[in-house]
Amino acid sequence: MFAIDKQEGVSPANAPSQLKLEGKTLSIYYDGQELFKGEFDYMDSTILFSQIIDESEGKINQVYKWTAHSRPLKLTGMISASVQSFPCQADNPHDSKKIVRHSIGLSNSSLNHAVYDRKSDWVLSLDFPTTVRIIPVLDDGNVHQFKIEISGNIISLRFRPRYYQKHRGLSYFEPWNYDVWKPSVAGWCSWFAYFKDISENKIKQVADVLSSKLVPYGLDYLQIDDGYQREPAGLPSSWLEGNDKFPSGLGNLASYIKSKGLMPGIWTYTSFHQKEFALAHKDLFVKNSEGNPAYGNWVGYIMDGSNSKTLNKLIKPVYQGLHEMGWSYYKVDALRHLRYEGYNSYNEYFSKKGIDREKAYRNLVQSIRNEIGEGNFMLGCWGIRPELIGIIDGCRIGGDGFGYAGFAQYNSFNNVVWRNDPDHIVLSKEDAYSSCMVTSLTGSVFMLTDKPEVYETDIVDAARRSIPVMFTLPGQLYDVDPSRSSYIYRVNSELNGDGPRVFDAGQNDNKDYLYLLEINEPYENWMLLGKIGGESQTLTFRELGLDDTKKYLVFEYWTKQLAGSFFKGFSTREINPDYNCQLFCIRELKDHPQLLATDRHITCGAYDLIDLKWQDLTLEGKSKAVNGEEYKLYIVEPLGYNFVKFDCTDAHLISNKKNGIVREISLYVDTDKPLLWSVSYKR
Repeated sequence: MFAIDKQEGVSPANAPSQLKLEGKTLSIYYDGQELFKGEFDYMDSTILFSQIIDESEGKINQVYKWTAHSRPLKLTGMISASVQSFPCQADNPHDSKKIVRHSIGLSNSSLNHAVYDRKSDWVLSLDFPTTVRIIPVLDDGNVHQFKIEISGNIISLRFRPRYYQKHRGLSYFEPWNYDVWKPSVAGWCSWFAYFKDISENKIKQVADVLSSKLVPYGLDYLQIDDGYQREPAGLPSSWLEGNDKFPSGLGNLASYIKSKGLMPGIWTYTSFHQKEFALAHKDLFVKNSEGNPAYGNWVGYIMDGSNSKTLNKLIKPVYQGLHEMGWSYYKVDALRHLRYEGYNSYNEYFSKKGIDREKAYRNLVQSIRNEIGEGNFMLGCWGIRPELIGIIDGCRIGGDGFGYAGFAQYNSFNNVVWRNDPDHIVLSKEDAYSSCMVTSLTGSVFMLTDKPEVYETDIVDAARRSIPVMFTLPGQLYDVDPSRSSYIYRVNSELNGDGPRVFDAGQNDNKDYLYLLEINEPYENWMLLGKIGGESQTLTFRELGLDDTKKYLVFEYWTKQLAGSFFKGFSTREINPDYNCQLFCIRELKDHPQLLATDRHITCGAYDLIDLKWQDLTLEGKSKAVNGEEYKLYIVEPLGYNFVKFDCTDAHLISNKKNGIVREISLYVDTDKPLLWSVSYKR
């Protein structure tokens, strides 16, 4: 009848693993590969072994358990997995803090008790109360290896294949067939700035301002939204020709946006509102019980995704034409209405034809993807769209307007299933810093939507310091707030898309959560903790996944203040009302001068710092900074080290001052080349 044109990979087995124990040596195999190999510190007849395989509803839960009665048992070994694997928490621990975790690079957190391999969608985890430590030891571009140290009187290993697909209920999650989008998605959208009151001149004015004020910092996209098309929209010409407010044509506008260093983005919807055409071409549309084109709120006349004629006449020409014009970011709207008021509401139409309505729905959206190509970003809008996994690059997880709640409600989907979109960021006095910070810390879609004059004011700094968005991995395979994702199955029976559904990400300003981003670079590991509300909290380093036998420096990024050096934990104290949020950079204290942070990006160096080393009483670094901007280094100098000199190529020293144990060095950058800098000391 119809087929989705997508190359298929090799599907891993939805089957248990196999265990092999020879003396003290343990091996676990799955799908022809050795996942784990380790050795017990002892093995005798007093140790009780048991296992179980539960295959209820096609969800395989396999547990191996060893019980030692005389003394604790230790198991040390290595997990080998693909380059898409990462350490994480697979199950929500009891009485844990409300912390949403992500990492750049492979996590070293002591909170981890599992390794997840996205490429094959399996997870190997340890059940409570087993003690476990997972340490990444190899990332050579071909394979990841993790050293794992396990101990306890009870050791319980749990294996779950097809984790997101079966256990999380995402039937279309086949990561062996697609990769997640990794480049930064940071841009501007016209909707909340102008709503439908857009024009060619206004968009060009925005492009001019973005080009100078935000493009040098990492803003990539300018996306025009509703208001450019001819109404009523439906036939390809209504999208491709544009209305009278765009006299030079959409291709010309795309070229202008590109000339300003931006990638052009465009909004479309999967609705059809031209009644006369629909009645004259009934075979292209889903039909109601009277045999006429079916009509639904918002979606209009419902295009039939199972009909190749519909796709060839109404869908493909639109996106082929936009692609040829040079548009590279596609926000495809009304997808919820196509599903709910469309295919679900008229399910009898598909049933009578023997067609799976969900596959017909995917087929329509896949036809869009085929025309725009894999290299262009496609955002599915709006609300959770599990039926489109593997087709769309990003998903607008909630309704219109930025909401904090979704960051905790679908945190486990982000950059595993797709890129989460929390909707557009408004640089308001109340939320500019907090919304920019949380969006960037979680590696989400980052789309501003202010009128251009806002970017001429100081508040633009909130966005500048938060872009580009670095690619993050979730630290949890569960949603910290499961109240929405637990209802995701209801998309199959929903008939109304007018307003949020029970499974859509919330729009409330829930600011009770903490946001933890772990940075793992070849030269150093550190941690960032974002806080956007509530009273001052006392946090232990153990709760954050750090080794609490060590001492840590805590630096608040927005105010550029060193909170101090701490054992065991620290207090967040009151939030500065100028920012309405806090961002703590937490670094292990060393016995020599060390970089505390840079000011270029909220990651405190992860984006801009290319290399860093301490040798021969000299701290040396290599940084990329914005040409024409001030660039600051914050360096901690312990007692016993006396500053000698600072050197830097291709930058001018503005100031070099010390406050307590922190030296602040400010540079003016007038080059696009990396900066080589060094700070020398004597004992």
